[in-house]
Order: sequence, then structure tokens, then C-alpha cells
Amino acid sequence: MDLGIAGKRALVCASSKGLGRGCAEALAEAGVDLVMNARGAEALEATAAEIRARHRVNVTTVAADITTEAGRAAVLAKGPFDILVTNAGGPPPGMWSDWGREDFLKALDANMLTPIALMQAVLPGMMAQGWGRVVNITSVSVKSPVAVLGLSNSARAGLTGFVAGTSRQVAGKGVTINNLLPGIHATDRAIALDSAVVKARGISMEQAIEERSATIPAGRYGTPAEFGAACAFLCSQHAGFIVGQNILLDGGATNATL
Repeated sequence: MDLGIAGKRALVCASSKGLGRGCAEALAEAGVDLVMNARGAEALEATAAEIRARHRVNVTTVAADITTEAGRAAVLAKGPFDILVTNAGGPPPGMWSDWGREDFLKALDANMLTPIALMQAVLPGMMAQGWGRVVNITSVSVKSPVAVLGLSNSARAGLTGFVAGTSRQVAGKGVTINNLLPGIHATDRAIALDSAVVKARGISMEQAIEERSATIPAGRYGTPAEFGAACAFLCSQHAGFIVGQNILLDGGATNATL
């Protein structure tokens, strides 16, 4: 399917690996020029070089911490953008009794306030041109809270509320905002969470993965490539009537009717 976005320009955050890279790859395959951001310059440059060689699109890199004002300023200076994909690593797992005010503020900065600030920066230009796409990578936890991810549950739920109202305010200008809610995918985040289980229970990594895969009706972890394909469709010309939605990509793990 021709997504109709060749020649558009996208900012994809935290895109040197994992789900962010999957989104960058899928957009590049559709002919979209990229501004890629990540904290680690080496991994970022390596990924960018591979995408340039494979898809023959323009790729600009900005090695910066997107959760800081300076990092956002450096990235936004490479605009304007037709497409924005927000993404940032999730806060660490733990128990409700483990966290204090500073832990919550850090989680809110990364997973709620940063994507909001990026949207506030790019939405006026998108509205002025009459077209734009925003996809926020959030988490399955906003549909089905994960007990040990209370920081993520809280911050991402706040972002979801912001998107619910804002998306309806900008849709009439040809701009859509939607959220992708990943369940378990084969990324470094999954490795970190599985490693915690290995340490806590004294089991092997293979056993931890097998046990968690058994809780997913699809029987496996998702892949960054299929996640990226979903993102690219939401950014396409065909998705203009999808507004303010929270789309699960979890292999059926969330047991819900709606």
C-alpha cells in the first residue's frame, strides 16, 4: 500500500533502537525524510547510516536527551515537521512504597511533559499547513495498569488525557494525534524487565521469556518492525479519520471487550 507520505519530514524520538527505530524504519520505507533523536550518538549514527543506505531518504541526527529543554530545543531547530513520533524510555519498575516526589516528577517529565512540549511546539505549524500526524508511543499500562510500573502508569495516563482533548481541537485543521500502546516487544525494555524477574526468582532468561510469552494469546513478543508498520499507517494519508485513539499492540494480552 502506498501510504501517500513520500517526501514528508518526520521527527522520531528515541529512534536509535527498539520501537522508535521500528517507527523510523517504516516511515523511511514509505519515503519519509527523518530527523532521528537519541541520547547515544554512536548507536544513533549507526542506525541512521543503515536507514540511509537501505531506503535512500534524507536522515538528520540529533544526539540529545529529549527530556531536557536543551535537548528539545536542539531537535526542534531541525524542523519544521509534518510528522511527530514521541518516545522516551519508561521509568524503572518497583513498588508503590519505593517512590518519592522526585521519582514521580522525573517520570512525568519524560513520559508526559516532554511529549506535550513537543506537540505544543509542532502543532501550530501543522495546523497552518492543513496537515500533520502525531503518534505518541505510550504503554499498554494506560488500558491495563502494570502493578510494578506505577510511575509509568501515572505519567502515561496523564499524557493520554491531554491527547484526548487536544486531538479533538486540532482535527479540523487536518492534524491527527493518536497513541500506540505497546505490550511486550522484543526490545531492551523487555530485556530489562525480564532480567529483573530472573534476579528476583533465580530462573533463567529463557524461562522468564517463555513464562511471559505464555501470558500473551499470540504466544510471543511483538517485533519493532510490526510496531513500526502500525505507526507508519497512522502517519499516512489513509488515517485522517482516526483521531484521539489509543491503539493496543499487545498480542491480545489485555483481556477487554473495549
